[in-house]
Amino acid sequence: MNPIILITGATRGIGFAAAGQLAARGAQVIIGSREKDRAVEAAKRLGSGVSAVALDITDVGSVKAAVAEIDKQFGRLDALANNSAILLDHYQSLLDLKPEVLLETLNTNVVGTLRVSQAFAPLLAKSNAPRIINVSSGAGQLDGEPQAWAPAYCISKTALNMLTQQLAAALPHVMVNSMCPGWCRTEMGGSDAPRSPGEGADTLTWLALEAPHDLRGKFLKDRAVIPW
Repeated sequence: MNPIILITGATRGIGFAAAGQLAARGAQVIIGSREKDRAVEAAKRLGSGVSAVALDITDVGSVKAAVAEIDKQFGRLDALANNSAILLDHYQSLLDLKPEVLLETLNTNVVGTLRVSQAFAPLLAKSNAPRIINVSSGAGQLDGEPQAWAPAYCISKTALNMLTQQLAAALPHVMVNSMCPGWCRTEMGGSDAPRSPGEGADTLTWLALEAPHDLRGKFLKDRAVIPW
């Protein structure tokens, strides 16, 4: 039975690359996006085995509607990849950061991820081996030297890693992990990044399909556990 996998924010970048990799491996992939037309277009580009759903992770009604649509069409969910994220502050100093920007960032990158994970938990419970993958970032690591880049984004990714551990504790039968894709050539990462979106997506694909199910509550990069 082919796994059914939802990827949020998957119309471009790492999410789109992961959708292509997973579809090529035989998964039924659902591309989620705030704009249904963009999701449909992305699904068409990838071909058979890929469908689309309107999903704004900051909107309760949108999330509920997506759950109902996927439940009606597939009846279960085997993996949820929480890939949607925003980066608003780039090179702004923490001392100049407006609290409203931090709140907006947290609302998408952390609260939105929690909202989607909670909402899809019943569909994941219908899977024999359910998985949640949270796309985090090395920018949120406490391990290593402090860095001043994009403070709101970094704070949100640190919080996302703790959310990952909390979800692992709350969902003992679900394989929940977060991952760092590395610095990739995406709209967010820019053209100077050393990695392709496909290279960044590799760990997501591995976690969704192949990683051992007892790997839980960890932070990974290049298929290996790293400090966070």
